[in-house]
Amino acid sequence: MPHDHHDHDPLEEGAALRVRALEELMIAKGLVDPAALDAIVEYYERETGPRNGAAVVARAWTDPDYRAWLLRDGSAAIADMGFSGFQGEHIRVLENTGTVHNVVTCTLCSCYPWPVLGLPPTWYKSAAYRARVVREPRAVLAEFGLVLPADTDVRVWDSTAEIRYLVLPIRPEGTDVDALAAMVTRNGMIGTAAL
Repeated sequence: MPHDHHDHDPLEEGAALRVRALEELMIAKGLVDPAALDAIVEYYERETGPRNGAAVVARAWTDPDYRAWLLRDGSAAIADMGFSGFQGEHIRVLENTGTVHNVVTCTLCSCYPWPVLGLPPTWYKSAAYRARVVREPRAVLAEFGLVLPADTDVRVWDSTAEIRYLVLPIRPEGTDVDALAAMVTRNGMIGTAAL
């Protein structure tokens, strides 16, 4: 299961090579400005991304009214914080509890809430993750280092072009309010980590 730098998925590597070749060809033919591509990548790495989602989670952890709104209408609550745009139009928020753990995938492609999570990680787009997390979610989560109690209900959610998901992790006990957003990771908001 490719989720770190030590594992390699030949299908994924082939796709990456094809994308790079197409990008180089489009630049060479003058169809795409390399500066424009760099600006798009930089936008999703610096202006949006996991820190946006972490801010949403931290607010939900500290503001019960916002949390209720977020769980009722994720798209509106997230947009209220200024995080909206391409692939963020319809977001449903899934709350982890002491008895339920949610994990997200996209079995057909790699639908992903870019405004709150930034660029999707390579492993999220891999065929191995997309197929295996549905069939054997506990095994996949264990590979990420997340071993859940046997009585925890693991729910796998399949993102689509119509709806994307964001996981609201469980707030750690005794955490300082100022440090909350820094604790939340992209993987926690996908469900492959506790935070």
